[in-house]
Amino acid sequence: MDLTIQHFIALAPLLITSLTAVVVMLAIAWRRNHSQTFLLTVGGLNLGLLSIYPALKVAPLVVTPLLQIDNFACLYMALILASTLACVTLAHAYLGEKNSGYPGNREELYLLILMAAAGGLVLVSAQHLASLFIGLELLSVPVYGLVAYAYFNKRSLEGGIKYMVLSAAGSAFLLFGMALLYAEAGSLSFSGIGHALAATGLPSPIAQMGLAMMVIGLAFKLSLVPFHLWTPDVYEGAPAPVAAFLATASKVAVFAVLVRLFQISPVASSGVLYTVLAVIAVASILIGNLLALTQTNLKRLLGYSSIAHFGYLMIALVASKGIAVEAIGVYLVTYVITTLGAFGVVTLMSSPYSGRDADALFEFRGLFWRRPYLTAVMTVMMLSLAGIPLTVGFIGKFYIIATGVESHLWWLTGSLVIGSAIGLFYYLRVMVTLYLVEPTLHRHDAPFNWAQRTGGVMLLVIAVLAFILGVYPQPLLDMVHHAGLQLVG
Repeated sequence: MDLTIQHFIALAPLLITSLTAVVVMLAIAWRRNHSQTFLLTVGGLNLGLLSIYPALKVAPLVVTPLLQIDNFACLYMALILASTLACVTLAHAYLGEKNSGYPGNREELYLLILMAAAGGLVLVSAQHLASLFIGLELLSVPVYGLVAYAYFNKRSLEGGIKYMVLSAAGSAFLLFGMALLYAEAGSLSFSGIGHALAATGLPSPIAQMGLAMMVIGLAFKLSLVPFHLWTPDVYEGAPAPVAAFLATASKVAVFAVLVRLFQISPVASSGVLYTVLAVIAVASILIGNLLALTQTNLKRLLGYSSIAHFGYLMIALVASKGIAVEAIGVYLVTYVITTLGAFGVVTLMSSPYSGRDADALFEFRGLFWRRPYLTAVMTVMMLSLAGIPLTVGFIGKFYIIATGVESHLWWLTGSLVIGSAIGLFYYLRVMVTLYLVEPTLHRHDAPFNWAQRTGGVMLLVIAVLAFILGVYPQPLLDMVHHAGLQLVG
């Protein structure tokens, strides 16, 4: 095919992110400098974010049979790049300044994050099973190294191995499902599969088996019940900024491609698969929230919480009509903002040089009296995750409930209400812990260095954004509406 300047403009976010990874790799080979690597990474990601604006001007555009750049892809590209930028800023604060005593190389972490982000960008613009698989593997493989990055901590190594083994099993299911689907439909493009399945009415048993295996593969990545068992261990073992990346950018990319597949091939989510998706949604909501009740480790609690949140998102995926795509977009943006804020506080409390991260709940007891700014951010994040009005989390949850009611999914909407009530308990428990007074409160934390100050400023911006979008969500709603309109259209 002939590539024109429009094609390059449309692909600019992906091209710039990939080029940044190459530049960072060469810079590391030339001279190891932590701050230089960080600045190059941040510069490249900001350029990638800015390039989305001209990409919107030429969208929608089918770049190759594998990739389509439209408003939907641009929205999720922006979300992935913004969350990657936040995780990189947190990683810089986490790894610390020069001569901080880190026993390994710090610079490669930025390179791995950039490569994973490039995989996410491929994934959200995929309209073909081949690009889906390429994007998914490009996203997943660097994350194996990221999870085990603090290799001197046995929990980090254990988390990396667990994620690698289970992710490989998920990829095997995905590939087998693609093979069965291709055998039945004779096409690998989403639209080709949709036309082939629609021509025969309900999908045949082979097509349903193929779709079910693909859903299993993607459910592993999204840690939906019953494919969720790796999540708490990996979140606990991974360095805090990596856990933030895994919970936000990684999951957003996978869910976005799942939405595109089911919107372009609506018959794919019909029949038995419709029931299976509904059962997975209810199980994820109830089991995720119930298991979070017993956690005394904040990263594990956020891990189980993310299982429940993607259960809520599955309600809109099952509905798949009306305002479903819009609701998914709003909820993913709200989820990313709040999760980044919560993991950001854990990151700024932690250091890879003192063994494990500061993620036990008792370490946050009385935090208000030591670090009031971090406490303020964590308070807003917990209220938002619980879906309290005046926070961005309330807007997301409201849209999901509206979708469930619109599609008459009463059982699913009921499970969301029950799950939210359970979630309220453990989110408020974390909040109360922050304000408890310790009898021997004489401890003074070390002053922030400039890397931590940058991370702290970013967290305050996230907290303010969570509040502003909770009070005045119209700009977010307009943006998501345009993205969803183009995909459904």
